Amino acid sequence: MPDRFPPIYHIATALFRFFHATHGGLKGLNPDRVPKEGGVIIAPVHMSHLDPPALANIIKHRRLRALAKEELFENKLFGAIIAGIGAYPVKRGEGDLEAVKKTIDILKGGEAVIVFPEGTRNNGTQLLPLAQGTAMLAKKAGVPVVPVGIAGTQMLLPHGDTIKRVKKYPVVVAVGEPFRYEDTATGANEKENRKLFLDELEKRILSLCEEAGIALKPPTEEKER
Repeated sequence: MPDRFPPIYHIATALFRFFHATHGGLKGLNPDRVPKEGGVIIAPVHMSHLDPPALANIIKHRRLRALAKEELFENKLFGAIIAGIGAYPVKRGEGDLEAVKKTIDILKGGEAVIVFPEGTRNNGTQLLPLAQGTAMLAKKAGVPVVPVGIAGTQMLLPHGDTIKRVKKYPVVVAVGEPFRYEDTATGANEKENRKLFLDELEKRILSLCEEAGIALKPPTEEKER
């Protein structure tokens, strides 16, 4: 079933297209690697609040949904824009089972969902350890995962800056080949399988970031997997 693009989605993405056109440009590498239909997890690096709209403007053939920390919805204008692009709130730092269940339902319903494996924004120089939530979603939803590297958003709107201090800088989004949880599940138990999946995802994200134009350092430690 083709994705439904509500009018607000087109309006929001158009606003961000104009923004990028006047702030350094936006380029996509291999966006056609994202399956044209069916549930799929888009798993990008996360360095800026501008990452989701950049993805939405590069992966034009899919409507992208996204988990976003509930604090982002406190600003009514920004909250309305990201909700229009397909975002829905999650309580960060808590076991938000309702958001997890909703994400699995959305994926099984055939939609594309952005899931940031790091859980939050990194500092623009080093990837954060990947959390096991992405592995859990990939396994339970049974959908492909598309790793993505992004370069430039960390300069446009760095971690800790506000939209009022936005800069001009070109952004490049590099899309990788999809793979599935079971493709890497060769371990002796589920804990090993989660680690194998996340190690592969980490390797691909780092490689795609370099392809996009930024050489991030790998994490110095792992989250519990």
